[in-house]
Amino acid sequence: MELVLPLDLHRRIVEAAYRKRGFTAEEAGQAARFCELAAWHGIKTHNALKALHLDDHFGSGNRVKQGCVPGAKIEKLPSRFPAAQRWNAHRKLGQAVAFAAMDECVALAEKFGVGIVSVDEAFHYLWGGGYVMEAAKKGYIAYTNCTAALAEVVPFGGKFPTLGTNPHSWGFPTTAAVGFPIVIDWATSTVAMGRVQQFKRENKPLPPGAAVDKDGKETTDPNQVAALLPFGAHKGYGLSLINELVAGLIGGSLPTLRSRPELAEADEKTAPNFFFQVIHPEALSGGAFAKGRNQAQNVKAVIEDILGHGNAPPQGRTMLPGEIEHRAALASQKAGGLIFTEAEIAEFARIAGELGIGMDANSLKKV
Repeated sequence: MELVLPLDLHRRIVEAAYRKRGFTAEEAGQAARFCELAAWHGIKTHNALKALHLDDHFGSGNRVKQGCVPGAKIEKLPSRFPAAQRWNAHRKLGQAVAFAAMDECVALAEKFGVGIVSVDEAFHYLWGGGYVMEAAKKGYIAYTNCTAALAEVVPFGGKFPTLGTNPHSWGFPTTAAVGFPIVIDWATSTVAMGRVQQFKRENKPLPPGAAVDKDGKETTDPNQVAALLPFGAHKGYGLSLINELVAGLIGGSLPTLRSRPELAEADEKTAPNFFFQVIHPEALSGGAFAKGRNQAQNVKAVIEDILGHGNAPPQGRTMLPGEIEHRAALASQKAGGLIFTEAEIAEFARIAGELGIGMDANSLKKV
């Protein structure tokens, strides 16, 4: 059984939680916006509970690490490239920075055909798929990657975690073709650490090949996880390495020191980095589409060919990336709120109680 948390109550809880931690009203609003976006699309690994957990351990709630600074201002650095901006986030709330960066990329792409924003001194923005999805809904191709808060992934062939879960996220403007944006979003580990936390809450085992314990031995027990493994062996390792190299070019420092200032020398850097890119579809068009199709018709034809030949239901099981999130959004719409498990609702009730917000879990709609 799952329960439905009304949007206004969810927003009140999340905003109040962030305001209590010292964030501005604007930052708290952006945090609530992101958490609602994730939960609306069924993202269990990066909802409000994950966001607050991350802030507790690496952000405003941890005075030692000081990974996130409430009220920090984004500094836009000079750039000789009109379509490329360089930002120093000064450890501002990651969700607020990411929304602003993606909006800036969209504006640049509208003017120049492409726009990029690179961000130094950042704090993790959680679910990258949400940001590219928002841009794709507006008609743009969007991409983002980041270095995760911690190096907790063992490189292929190694035994010590020196990489982050380092996600990549792509969004494509395919709503006219299939009814929703195609969103390709993945961590470069077999599972994200948020999934480990979810399975721990739900008392479920991890899939094989996902994690290792403190002795470097593979484990499926979420309570014994010490580090994660890259998906696809050397392939996931290579994709994770991309994020670390991009971050290194932006200004990021040693992965094993990220979010671990207690291990770093005084002049070292320990914050994650972001990279955002948006492309206007017109900037890609060669104009010579087969059989007189326009660009939109051509994209639809390509998708239909991929899903055809018995691949998609009812003959096959092929689906498009983003389809699961789209179905979750339809379920949220039908339910009239955000759908959470009983364990998640219990955690929301605990947080609400600490904030003095009335929440009767027994009165919530069941689905």
